Amino acid sequence: MKDQTMKLYSMPSSGNSYKVRLLLGLLGREDVERIDVEYGSATLERAHADGRLPFGKTPVLELDDGILLPESNAILSYLGQGSPFVPTDPVVHAQMLSWMFWEQNQHEGVIAVRAALLNYPHRKAQATPERLAELLVSGTGLLQIMDDHLSARDWLVGNAPSLADLCLYAYTHTAESRGGFDLTPFAGLRGWIARVAALPGYVGL
Repeated sequence: MKDQTMKLYSMPSSGNSYKVRLLLGLLGREDVERIDVEYGSATLERAHADGRLPFGKTPVLELDDGILLPESNAILSYLGQGSPFVPTDPVVHAQMLSWMFWEQNQHEGVIAVRAALLNYPHRKAQATPERLAELLVSGTGLLQIMDDHLSARDWLVGNAPSLADLCLYAYTHTAESRGGFDLTPFAGLRGWIARVAALPGYVGL
């Protein structure tokens, strides 16, 4: 008999995996089995060996028919269909996608990378002072872009939280604690972080 339970292969310390857990919490979804695959764990080795990580990384959502869906923002799009977190207006929907593409193309490769260099032992050799300084400068610039945008609005697009807010929240809200960025000057950004954390069903990293 076919297993009807969706499975989420999720790395507990990863912001990309956290995005999906956050959306599931906000949607009140408890029908997805979570399989934790942290760095160095036997479950991660098994997931690789069993071919459950098509792109070699997490998160991956295994659908109830066995289809494997990798990439955090693609999973958000799938799970968010028909929910209040996906705007129905075509322009606002496209704006949401713009921020989601920007998150993976610009933001994640700087904000998340600096946090990884500082927090994962296997990345320590790459955490040179020069590299960390470079990421600090470029990351501060990216956070400024978000702060400028959020200085006069509550959410990234439209008048309500969307998948754009969830995907960018994941690494932004720990940019200070894990990445060493100073969020003090960014009042708009800090207010937005507080609003996301106050959403009903919110779950922390």
